[in-house]
Amino acid sequence: MGKETKTNAMRILDSLKIPYKKHCYNESISGCDVAAELGENPQNVFKTLVTTGKSGKHYVFLVPVNEHLDLKKAAAAVGEKSVDMLKSKELFELTGYIHGGCSPVGMKKFFRTVIHSSAADIPAIFCSGGRIGLQIELSLDDLAKAIRFELNDITVN
Repeated sequence: MGKETKTNAMRILDSLKIPYKKHCYNESISGCDVAAELGENPQNVFKTLVTTGKSGKHYVFLVPVNEHLDLKKAAAAVGEKSVDMLKSKELFELTGYIHGGCSPVGMKKFFRTVIHSSAADIPAIFCSGGRIGLQIELSLDDLAKAIRFELNDITVN
């Protein structure tokens, strides 16, 4: 059996002895399609969004795949006048991850991270495992052992 290539996110979780489940999916599909393919409620599957604040600082937001980040709420959550989505072409250099495979765990540098408050109501969330075609499932308590984050209402109502 061939040795699988671990992503940075998986290596970090393994090194911290944090339990997680891997889920592979068809590579070229939207977040809602990923949730459907995994047989999961889209509210449990989170996309990782990287933004730039008016100050020039970067922030990471996780929201359910069937919802949209409210840029005004996101800015307020991190104390910025405004935030904008990072351009796709800047993502790899900043985080080490590509668009569609960006995990909140294992970026080149840690950025302040806000997860939609609905995550507190579910036993485990799914997020990118660090490459397209891979999701990891873990509890918020376990995720908190790997990264610092806060919970806030950051989606469009």
